[in-house]
Amino acid sequence: MKQYPEEFKASIIARMLPPNNVSVPELVQETKIPKDTLYTWRRNAQKGSAPAQEKSTDGLSSEEKFNIVLETASLNEIKLGEYCRRKGLFPQQISAWREVCTQAHASLAFKDDRKTLRHQTQEIKRLEAELRRKEKALAEAAALLVLQKKVRALWEEPEDEKSTFWSANR
Repeated sequence: MKQYPEEFKASIIARMLPPNNVSVPELVQETKIPKDTLYTWRRNAQKGSAPAQEKSTDGLSSEEKFNIVLETASLNEIKLGEYCRRKGLFPQQISAWREVCTQAHASLAFKDDRKTLRHQTQEIKRLEAELRRKEKALAEAAALLVLQKKVRALWEEPEDEKSTFWSANR
């Protein structure tokens, strides 16, 4: 395994990370360093910078994070930067906490909406069943009326015969 000088390695890593963001394949062509080595260097460099961000918030409870979000809600970028430097935080952390707070509230509202929707769905199903029952009853009543008219037409005498029958019997 070939060893590279630390200064050279640091310069390559600096080129891979923001703001330069030179791609690994480009660096492989330029430096002839194996791509796996470059990916490992980049991954280790990114791991090395991440704990510094996380370390400052390890001791914070969710209540403290929420209070920080409340304190910084009305600050502009400059004042937010000053606040972050004083507290040893990053603006991205506060933005992430703000998003978590927003999502936490939204999930409660979503649960309430689902509960309301479930009740409304049950009520709709009940009303549809009642409507079907009443439609059947109405159809049955209409059929009975039609049958009743037909029976009367078959068994009763026509109007002309009734009038002659009554007048003859008087």
